[in-house]
Amino acid sequence: MITNQQHGTTIDEVAPGIYRISTPVDIPVLPGGFSFNQYLLVDDEPLLFHSGLRRMFPLVREAVSAVIPAETLRHVGFSHFEADESGALNDFLALAPQAAPFSSEIGALTSVNDVADRPGRGLADGEQFSTGSHRLEWIYTPHVPHGWDCGVLFDHTTGTLFCGDLFTRGGSKHPPVTEDDVVGPSEQFRAPLDYFAHARRTGAILERLAALNPTMLACMHGSAFRGDGAAQLRQLSSVLAQGQAAGR
Repeated sequence: MITNQQHGTTIDEVAPGIYRISTPVDIPVLPGGFSFNQYLLVDDEPLLFHSGLRRMFPLVREAVSAVIPAETLRHVGFSHFEADESGALNDFLALAPQAAPFSSEIGALTSVNDVADRPGRGLADGEQFSTGSHRLEWIYTPHVPHGWDCGVLFDHTTGTLFCGDLFTRGGSKHPPVTEDDVVGPSEQFRAPLDYFAHARRTGAILERLAALNPTMLACMHGSAFRGDGAAQLRQLSSVLAQGQAAGR
């Protein structure tokens, strides 16, 4: 569903109770443009994963409001502290009086509790919480793909892995959901930019995520992936390991 005709912002349900918000943008250095996604989990305590850029706040708020009153948000979190993930955090905290920010413990310590207008909830590795009918787990993934504070969120109820930047694809026009391979396109986009940290434990971290057997990868840039998420994660791990061995 298009929620802003001028900017092309859309919101679509990609898993039960989970909505992908996406805004296409033209970036001169990226042929074909780019897209920024946020994910809204509708439950007793609605959750927004990624606030979006500060300047995109009106577009994301408009999309959220097409499904629920944005003022009812209770949780606003992100994988790591970066403008496109947390730029509009304080705007949402001002809009939703009961909302609280969340991130990894490191993220809360190093960034969120200074920048956020309300205290942040720093989640420990493996910490679980409920929004009502959805059971969620925070998984600390330092430097995967980048950022000491990096983590991902797994919804045990729907098998959805909110995986942040792990499968970033270029281009501004993507369907809400794809069942096609996402590793190849994301690696093609990453190759000239090399924004992965190449940390020592990358393989072990990706295997831990694969062991969750996610059936939906809620990607931050491009389509959400529906299918064998474990296979995609293991394929990504293999490609990264080969690159490290070759010095790439």
